[in-house]
Amino acid sequence: MDRLAFTALAAVQGNAKVRAQVTNALANVSTVGFKESLQVAVDTVKIDGAGYDTRFQPTVHTRDVINLKPGAVAMTGNPMDIAMNEQTVLGVQANNGEIGFTRRGDLRVSATGVIENAAGQLVLGEAGPLTVPPGQLVTISPDGTMFASSPTEPEAPAVLIGKLMLRDASETNLIRREDGLFEPLELEFRGTDFPSGPKAASIQSGVLEGSNVNPVEAMIKMMDFSRSFEAQIKMIKEARSIDETGSTMMRIP
Repeated sequence: MDRLAFTALAAVQGNAKVRAQVTNALANVSTVGFKESLQVAVDTVKIDGAGYDTRFQPTVHTRDVINLKPGAVAMTGNPMDIAMNEQTVLGVQANNGEIGFTRRGDLRVSATGVIENAAGQLVLGEAGPLTVPPGQLVTISPDGTMFASSPTEPEAPAVLIGKLMLRDASETNLIRREDGLFEPLELEFRGTDFPSGPKAASIQSGVLEGSNVNPVEAMIKMMDFSRSFEAQIKMIKEARSIDETGSTMMRIP
């Protein structure tokens, strides 16, 4: 009976981790550029302690690998709103100074003249942070090159600001950091830049990409996990009842 109870308990603990990911996805259905995660992996480990050597329990390893499937695109008309094509990601500076990546493209010019997104994360260019001269209008080309022009002098040529740090992640697995940004799965590229893939990194200007979470599918998963949780708890209670009944039958009258 103990094996039955521990197996059910392991299933409850594993479902809790997956349920946390689904709950996080539901909470970010309306977040610009949010990407859901792929399913976690299941492995078996030996349980140490008193008992037979055949006692193994399944355990869940959470590897929050990002699913870069594109989300719905909405036209905004703002030249600083961008949506990344295919598996393109944008480099930003994390709060701890490391390099993180995101699909969030609601860019703006801060009060200090640097470019950031609506979450307040500093947007990086190929040569570092991007600065816009005061009072200039910003336009962004499909390859991420940014230009500034004066609204009072429309005939004057545009001034080159820099180029966004765009990377193709089609051949690089990205995981979610604690701050919500992405970083490569490989340890050598954690918190730093990584080599771009074979595809050309590109963007669309004047549009924003929404979340790629399917709310209906996520709600169905939550219902399945709820039913599974109730079934596992019922199994644990049934194992306890059977164990107590067996102990009663072995008592001496």
